[in-house]
Amino acid sequence: MLKKLTGLLKKNNSKTVRLKKAIGSVLGFDPNSIDVYVLALRHTSSAKVQDTTGFREHNERLEFLGDSVLGVIVAEYLFKKFPFKDEGFLTEIRSRIVNGDSLSNIAIKMGLDDLVSFEGSKNNAKSIYGDALEALIAAIYLDTDFKTCKKFVTKKILEQHIDLDEIIENNKNYKSKLIEWAHKEEKILKFHILNETVNGAKRQFEACVIVNEEIVATGFGLSKKKAEQDAAMKSCTILKIDP
Repeated sequence: MLKKLTGLLKKNNSKTVRLKKAIGSVLGFDPNSIDVYVLALRHTSSAKVQDTTGFREHNERLEFLGDSVLGVIVAEYLFKKFPFKDEGFLTEIRSRIVNGDSLSNIAIKMGLDDLVSFEGSKNNAKSIYGDALEALIAAIYLDTDFKTCKKFVTKKILEQHIDLDEIIENNKNYKSKLIEWAHKEEKILKFHILNETVNGAKRQFEACVIVNEEIVATGFGLSKKKAEQDAAMKSCTILKIDP
C-alpha cells in the first residue's frame, strides 16, 4: 500500500497513477476524479492552505457528509433486514456499527492506515482512520452516485466486516441495566452532562453517572446519549453490575 501520498498530483503523474491504483483496490472500482479521494485521506494535521483564500483543505467537511450518508445506508439496511424489530433495537445496532472504534477497525482492515496523510505519531492515530473512512464514503458519493456508494457500504463494510449476529448477541444497554440496578437497590441515580467540546465539525460530550450524590464514573461520546452509555458502562464495571 502507498503511504502518505499527498501533494500536487498534476505535477507528479507517477504518484497519481499509484495512488489511483491503491484507492481503486480499496473501492473495488476505478475512481473518476482522484482529487476528492486525496482530500478524503488528508487529516487536518497535514492540511494544505489555499493561496487565494487561506482556507485549509482537509477531510473534516467530507467526514461530516460521509457520516450522514453512512447513517442513511446503514439505517435502510437494518430496516429491511429486521422488519419486525422496534426503533430502539434498530437505533442501538446502528450505533454499534457506526461508532468510532468500529469504523477505525474496519478502516485499518481495508488498508486506509497506509493511505491517510497526517502528521504525528501513529500510536495516537486510530480515530483518524475511522474519520477517513467516513470521508471516503462522502468522496464515493460525490464522485459517483448514491447507488454506487450504497453498494460500497453494503458489500465492502456491512457484509465483509460486520458480524450482525455477534453485535446482537453482545448488545448491552448499560444505561438501562444501571437504571434497573438503582431501582432494585433503592439508589438515587442521575446522569449529568459535564462538558461539551467542539473540534471543527465535531462535537464531543462528557457525561457522568451520579449515585447517591457521588460521581461513580465519567464517559465520552459524539452525542449525549453515547457519552451517557460510556459512563454507564464504566459504572457497571466499578459497581460490579453484570450487564
